[in-house]
Amino acid sequence: MATTTNSERRGWTQNPDAVKRDILTVALSEFAANGLSGTRVDTIASRTRTSKRMIYYYFGDKLGLYTRALEAAYLKVREGEASLDLDHLQPKEALARLVAFTFDHHRKNPDFIRMVMIENIHNAEHLAASQVIRDLNVAAIEKLARICQGGQDQGVFREGLDPVAIHWQISAASFFNVSNRPTFSSIFGNELFEEEAQRRIRQQTVDSILAMVAKPEATG
Repeated sequence: MATTTNSERRGWTQNPDAVKRDILTVALSEFAANGLSGTRVDTIASRTRTSKRMIYYYFGDKLGLYTRALEAAYLKVREGEASLDLDHLQPKEALARLVAFTFDHHRKNPDFIRMVMIENIHNAEHLAASQVIRDLNVAAIEKLARICQGGQDQGVFREGLDPVAIHWQISAASFFNVSNRPTFSSIFGNELFEEEAQRRIRQQTVDSILAMVAKPEATG
C-alpha cells in the first residue's frame, strides 16, 4: 500500500480543498473495503497527503468522515446524471440514456455499491441523517418525473407512472449486476460479466424499462 511522506504532506497545506478531496477519495476506498467499524483513520492518513490530526480537523471524527465519503459517492452519480443534459432530449431517448448511464456508472464504481451495501447493514441510519443525500436524491426523482411527464404529454408513456418505482427498477438491475457478481459468478460462471455480455445486459435493461413505461399502442 502506497504511503505519503511528510514532505509531500507539507506541500499540500496551501490547498485545503485538494487535501479534502484526497482524503475523501482514500476514505471511500477504505470504507468500501472494510466497512465503518473495520476502517482505521490511521490507515487513511498513511495513504493521503495529510495527517490524522488534519483529518479530524476537516471531518470531526471517523463517523463524520464516513458520512462525507457516503455523500461524495452519491454526489458523483448525481453529477454524472446532470452531465447527460437530459432536458433537451425526447422522453424515450432521455430515459434510455439515464438507464444506460446508471448501469455503466454502477459497473465502473463498485465502491459506491459497497458503500450502499454497508449502509443497508446499518439500516441506513447515517444516510437518513444526511440532508445532503436527501436533497441529491430528491433532485434525481424530480428529473425522472419530468421525463415521465414529457412522455405522457407526447402520448408515448402510459399514465400513472411512479418515478420512485421506476428509479427502483433502474437501480435494482444496475445494482445487482455489481453487488451479486461474486456469488453469481461462483455459481454460474463469469461469462455474463465479459464485455460483450455486459453490453447485451445493459441494452436489455434499457429495453425493459422503456417497455414498462410505454403505452400499449406505443410499444412497437
